[in-house]
Amino acid sequence: MSSTWSRREQDIRPTTIMKAPKKAVTAVAMYRGPITKDGGKIKKNTKKKGGPLDPTATSNGKANGVKGKQKGNKNMPRWKVASKEAFSLGQKVSYKKNQKSNKGKQVGKENLNEKTAKKQQNKPNEIDSKPISENNTHEKKVNEAKKVNKTKKAQGKKRKGAKQQNGATNGVKVVEEVAEELDENEMDVETLSGEDIDARNTGNSREEGQQSFQWMIHPYSEEDFFSKYWEQGPLHIRRKSGYYEGLFTTADLDRILHNNVVQYTKNLDITSYSNGKRETHNPIGQAHAPVVWDYYNNGCSVRMLNPQTFHARVWKLLATLQEYFNSFCGANIYLTPPDTQGFAPHWDDIEAFILQLEGKKRWRVYKPRNEEEVLPVESSGNLDESEIGEPILDVTLEEGDLLYFPRGFIHQGHAVDGNHSLHITVSTYQKNTWGHFLQKMLPQAVSVAMAEDVEFRRGLPRNYLNCMGIANMDHNIEGREAFIKKVGEMVGRMLEMAPLDAAVDQMGTGFMHDCLPPFLTGVDKSCSVFGGGEKWCASKKRVVNRVELGPDTPVRLIRGNCLRVVVEADNVRLYHTLENSREYHAEEPQFLEIVPESAPVVEALIHAYPKYITIENLPLEEESEKMAVVSGLWERGLLVTSQPLDASYDD
Repeated sequence: MSSTWSRREQDIRPTTIMKAPKKAVTAVAMYRGPITKDGGKIKKNTKKKGGPLDPTATSNGKANGVKGKQKGNKNMPRWKVASKEAFSLGQKVSYKKNQKSNKGKQVGKENLNEKTAKKQQNKPNEIDSKPISENNTHEKKVNEAKKVNKTKKAQGKKRKGAKQQNGATNGVKVVEEVAEELDENEMDVETLSGEDIDARNTGNSREEGQQSFQWMIHPYSEEDFFSKYWEQGPLHIRRKSGYYEGLFTTADLDRILHNNVVQYTKNLDITSYSNGKRETHNPIGQAHAPVVWDYYNNGCSVRMLNPQTFHARVWKLLATLQEYFNSFCGANIYLTPPDTQGFAPHWDDIEAFILQLEGKKRWRVYKPRNEEEVLPVESSGNLDESEIGEPILDVTLEEGDLLYFPRGFIHQGHAVDGNHSLHITVSTYQKNTWGHFLQKMLPQAVSVAMAEDVEFRRGLPRNYLNCMGIANMDHNIEGREAFIKKVGEMVGRMLEMAPLDAAVDQMGTGFMHDCLPPFLTGVDKSCSVFGGGEKWCASKKRVVNRVELGPDTPVRLIRGNCLRVVVEADNVRLYHTLENSREYHAEEPQFLEIVPESAPVVEALIHAYPKYITIENLPLEEESEKMAVVSGLWERGLLVTSQPLDASYDD
């Protein structure tokens, strides 16, 4: 199995050093370079330098200008290139303090072999002691699903072979088919549909996120919304009262104030806007319910900044939506007294979805004042009525309605008709633009270019200061046109070597830190470390319900977007969301480290989702290695099994 991951002699359990056997190591380092017409590998003297993501490899270990010697294989595999890219990009990662903290730990405390040996010594004979499983039907269906998959796979390989044979007279065709077969073999892992094996959890978190978003914009379709309104203009959807029933109420806010420690400024703001003046009236310390309601009775608005921290239904909605957007989804709750306004006109740096939960509020929305304020990366300050012009939308939201407007659209809301107003603003896509991506990529692209291409290390023209600069902009000075042309050429060369995937992984790492932890259902908990496994029995005064994962146990990720695999220098890190707090950035970024040889296991699980894979079918050579990786992931809550684990023995 081919892999993008660099090698390191360090396992998912820090005290266990498990190199893959020679066969597995050979597979990890499988040749990923171009293939000639006759099927041979490109030789060193025919290699052409390209970008760092190009898999071209030579015997001296240079892959597209990425320097370094390859041990144990003549050709530089793709995983080594990724390692070199990541080393460069990793220099500016803002999570280095993790290395000094206890947050970024490798999983496990014992040597896996010793731990397994102890269990086997203490474990009674399975045939005599293991109770008859209630999941025999489940196991039967797993086996049946495996047989069906093997049949389909065999048929697919036969068709594949026929295609290659028929195209043998065409050199280009042969190259294409051989490359295609290599890609197929990279992830030739048998997957099992949850429905086919009667898994307890057959859901797909990405589809559930899509359904939640569709519920939010109903009756509009996604296609209509994104083609006509997203980042373009406001949309008002009128619906019947009761559409958001159960999501959040004023009574919920009261319960939160009475039952939780809610801090002013951190969790809650008291605001007012009158006669063109916006004020914040936050005291210091805890927001006690009687004090908050006294402010409200005196005409002040109440803004709860992170209701997902205190309210499960809001947490569930946002955690589900972030699976769809691949961007952090946050929320604020706004309670406004009748006939008042809490905020001055302003624009935000987020895509805003306003869900009117109770009462009525009049909204006026204004287009950006100029091109510079279209899709801004920062929110505005308080604006004056005289600065904003006439509204392009003037509408009164009632219970069940939705209002969407993009970043940069100025807005203000006023509770009307003697009604209080309660709404929740769901936000997303903060600092999630092409510009933010390029800010991560370009500095590293320059570093790679300077290291790998001598043209970037050549000196500037002697006269460049005489022909360039503001004072020379309007003058046709000799050398100016040539300098501008050369800059364009250099930028083009640089972009060919840009570490795109490494930069995307850094964006993904930030997303993992921003994310809410997944909202776990009862089924999620029963099939994972959060609900299954050992527990204390008060009556027996000991630990009971000893469970174990077995080679034939089907597993999958607990959510489709719960982790991100990142190569940082010689490390392979799994940044994940499971140990995040419901309070934004209350924890440092959470990650595990694994040996590069184990990374294909995680890759297989990512691409299999929402299907399951039995542990024995994961792409590693030794069963002990498969069990080590899966056990580590299960113990951190990243995996679920298809059924709750049976207590196989109890000592």
